[in-house]
Amino acid sequence: MPLTKEDVKRIEKLGFKRISFIIEAEGETRLRNVRGICFFLEGMRCRIYGSRPEGCRIYPLVYDVDTHEFVYDSVCFHSNEFKARREDKTRLKRLIRKLETEATRIV
Repeated sequence: MPLTKEDVKRIEKLGFKRISFIIEAEGETRLRNVRGICFFLEGMRCRIYGSRPEGCRIYPLVYDVDTHEFVYDSVCFHSNEFKARREDKTRLKRLIRKLETEATRIV
């Protein structure tokens, strides 16, 4: 899951060290996975639910760059339970623009 600078700061305020929950690759800051599972997932619950990253708040709605469409992530077992609203798509567009802007500033 990509992380904005705001996401990282919010999680750090909870007492987590940046090095424990992020991975940086190809100019992108992402949430660390441990054995294919989110670092913050404990059992079936998110340990930081109230402070979770913006991408997690919109998930399983994602943007498919190949088809240029909003889709539900196929790896989410519960994706059939969600119905995206217009505001969800707007939030995702805003998040993508923010991530792109932050990545541009790094390069």
